[in-house]
Amino acid sequence: MIGLRRGRRDGRRMRTTNGLAGVQVPPQAGLLSCRVLDPVGDPLPAAELTVTDPVGRKVVAGESDPYGLFVAAVPPGEYRVAVESEGLTPYRGETQVTEGAGTHIGDVSLPPAQLPQLPPPGDWEIDPAHTTIGFTARHIGMARVRGRFNNYTGALRIGRRMEESQLHVVMEAASIDTNIKMRDDHLRSADFLDVERFPTLEFYSDRFTHRVGNRWAVSGALSIHGVSRTVTLDTEYLGIGVGMEGELRAACRATTELHREDFTLNWQHMLARGIAVVGSSIKIELDIQVVGKG
Repeated sequence: MIGLRRGRRDGRRMRTTNGLAGVQVPPQAGLLSCRVLDPVGDPLPAAELTVTDPVGRKVVAGESDPYGLFVAAVPPGEYRVAVESEGLTPYRGETQVTEGAGTHIGDVSLPPAQLPQLPPPGDWEIDPAHTTIGFTARHIGMARVRGRFNNYTGALRIGRRMEESQLHVVMEAASIDTNIKMRDDHLRSADFLDVERFPTLEFYSDRFTHRVGNRWAVSGALSIHGVSRTVTLDTEYLGIGVGMEGELRAACRATTELHREDFTLNWQHMLARGIAVVGSSIKIELDIQVVGKG
């Protein structure tokens, strides 16, 4: 991405300008630019912009600067432009870039997004058939190891206010599955999860905090290997719908990052020999559907 000359401010608002004066255009390229505005018409920084060709291949991506401006050099041709920011309605448009010239889309205003309807108060349960509890770790500092827990139960109680809700998930430690039996047997052993002594992993939360748009922070106690630590799930609420049998469903995606040393998962006898089998950070990824208990 190329630097852009800023326009002067006139009161609260910055004057509309193509902003390309004095910018050198690379050979056999053109400049594509725009200014992103928030719902009240102020410049919007850190909006995500993606420029693709007519068949959907990404050509360039970046963020608007502190003044809401974005400019990039691209080969001449037709392009699709997408502009997104958390909690706002995305922009989709098309434009033509000419060699040796600047194409200024103009001011792109992002109105507030229509947020999905929250689930009604009451008791819900996790549907294992449409839920995935997975994780990603590093193997000897290089390749990624992906796995999941196959057996779990969970209950969600939605309060009169979403902030008053509660979530309880219980995972069977022995159901850990990375698709390699030898590795799974080791993960179940006393070296790691020690499933004979600690047969379950549990998460309990009664702290639901609205962040922005459809983003929530779900904080609570995670118990692994006999140790409890507070963790926060960065949660994207996806909305509610009706299933094939008329049941009410709700869905979300959530992620968090754990450090295995926090749960005394150190594999000391292997570390003493200089073997770092699994990296210290483990990313947890959840795709959850819950069904209302009518």
